[in-house]
Amino acid sequence: MPIMEHNTVVAKNKAGGKGEIFITHLLTPAELCGKCGMFAKVRIPAGASLGVHKHEGTNETYHILHGTALYTDNDKSYPVKPGDTTFCADGDTHGIETLGDEDLVFIALIVNTN
Repeated sequence: MPIMEHNTVVAKNKAGGKGEIFITHLLTPAELCGKCGMFAKVRIPAGASLGVHKHEGTNETYHILHGTALYTDNDKSYPVKPGDTTFCADGDTHGIETLGDEDLVFIALIVNTN
């Protein structure tokens, strides 16, 4: 089994969010074969967020690994913790903001729906 090299991208104020977030791509676009837009580990430091954004032609799942956050699903918000999984369908909106003093870490999977 080959060991994958990981590329981490720093995004500032992503989708209108607060602060910087760190996206470590676990697979390359070539490895995703055009079926997925992203498979990554995301770290959002305490006090930062990924702003509410709409998915068009894709859906996105988050699986929370570490930390707590406030997840926005369309017009509703609720807390999420390690072990929770969220799903944003094609045409819906979502965002996430770290709660507390610990960084939030989750796996993000974007699947192309077209």
